[in-house]
Amino acid sequence: MSQKIQRQPELSFENTEIAFRGKSDGDLNRAYWLFKIIGSNFLTRIGPPIANFALNVGLPVKGVIRTTIFNHFCGGETIEGCVPTIERIANQQVETILDYSVEGEDAEAVFDETCSEILRTVTYAKTNLNISFSVFKPTGLGRFELFEKINDKQQLTTEEELEYGRIRKRVERICQACYDGDVKVLIDAEHSWIQDVIDDLAREMMRRYNRRAPIVYNTYQLYRHDKLASLQADYYLAETDGFFLGAKLVRGAYMEIERERAAEYGYSSPIQPNKEETDRDFNLAIQFCLDHVDRIGFVAGTHNEASSRLLAEEMDRRRLPHNHPHIHFAQLLGMSDNLSFNLAAAGYQVAKYMPYGPVKAVMPYLFRRAQENTSVAGQTGRELSLIAKEKKRRKSNR
Repeated sequence: MSQKIQRQPELSFENTEIAFRGKSDGDLNRAYWLFKIIGSNFLTRIGPPIANFALNVGLPVKGVIRTTIFNHFCGGETIEGCVPTIERIANQQVETILDYSVEGEDAEAVFDETCSEILRTVTYAKTNLNISFSVFKPTGLGRFELFEKINDKQQLTTEEELEYGRIRKRVERICQACYDGDVKVLIDAEHSWIQDVIDDLAREMMRRYNRRAPIVYNTYQLYRHDKLASLQADYYLAETDGFFLGAKLVRGAYMEIERERAAEYGYSSPIQPNKEETDRDFNLAIQFCLDHVDRIGFVAGTHNEASSRLLAEEMDRRRLPHNHPHIHFAQLLGMSDNLSFNLAAAGYQVAKYMPYGPVKAVMPYLFRRAQENTSVAGQTGRELSLIAKEKKRRKSNR
């Protein structure tokens, strides 16, 4: 007796029923008004200093922040607090990237605690198959100014040498734990003027821990005009030295800051001259990774529908399985659910970046998310139109 093959739904990024299946009517209404507020450049500009002031002087705004922007973009304040959200999105076949999103600290004790917390995400990922990656931001493990000094190839003092040794030790502990536990880890990208030293460190970790499979993944910001070449060079190094390349492909997060700094210091901006060039290099990076998918594990971290569709269609054209172990799509929690859940429904491997941490400590992350939504052309309007479409669909079906 022949077995009936279950067909997966045709991929459509317009299917709001699938995109918002996990949200109640109340959730949709809150998301709609949140994106309305985020869409106001004025509020996005004045919100961060006002909120930081209120938190620093002890005004009772934490509850408001928690029930609005925090609950939308973050999983919780602890790993345990993230579990309901992890389970909710897992019900729609979407995995989680646990991201301890404490930023802007510069104390050794905080760096040690951040390292310990990231190690806890690795331990948890070993017991929960819905966690696909751990992740860390290098400046969460060491001082920005020290990375900058090393990147500039300045002479370090004896104390700075010891300090950098502690940073390396934290990175090694995380990568070793991931290797031992068979948990993949993403190393986030940072500003261009500290990225070279991070790239060197990432290559060292990949050379050490990616011998049998891609475990450590470096991040390539394709809004930089030199990063497609970096990706290609790192692949040929991996091929020559006999390790797997791990690559997270993103467009980038610091465009305005990068251009302003280049103008201030009088050097050529590392940023692409226009969005079309960024899109071109991102899509070429996808093609390059697919060309060498036997040796590259990669994550397409994008909210761009055209790039997401390109990758999905190229996988079909090349007859690659939708659940290929070396290929993941990724989006941020609270954004582009039309991509994440529709891709997952079509059988592709998809993960949501799920930031967590104490409300006050993750405020820099949250404000950056809000500002990115405002600066990315059409992003907030797209979110609003999809939510409105789903609200209308639900109303007509009652």
